[in-house]
Amino acid sequence: MTRVLVLEGPNLNLLGSREPEIYGRQTLDEIHADLADVGRQLGLELAFFQSNHEGALIDRLHERDFDAAIVNAGGLTHTSVALRDALLGVARPFIEVHLSDPSKREAFRQVNFLRDIAVESIVGQGARGYALALESLARSPGPGVAKDG
Repeated sequence: MTRVLVLEGPNLNLLGSREPEIYGRQTLDEIHADLADVGRQLGLELAFFQSNHEGALIDRLHERDFDAAIVNAGGLTHTSVALRDALLGVARPFIEVHLSDPSKREAFRQVNFLRDIAVESIVGQGARGYALALESLARSPGPGVAKDG
């Protein structure tokens, strides 16, 4: 069974109450519950990890107990070379997910340290983006799938 780590960065624990006009009204726990159902249907084993601390996210990646990941790094997407290096270092394919579309927001969100190393980026789909990422992983030929292009 493919093991998928769902890794989420700073402030995502505030979903449901934080800027709902941008991020929606679903809480992170609700998103995880829905995603766990999708994962079961697809035959994927899921583990969830959210932290407001960059080092904790990196330490979790270093455990290497997963075949692929879904990563919503939140604001660290735009600032963290260390998280990028950890994702490269553990050599696991990952899909980048963002509830909103950062490219249509503030200028500082145009910087993205993860997009070019992700096998896919799903943005602006709200919570549905996580399920789309799981479906994409389930369709991939295996955990070692290489990035296109």
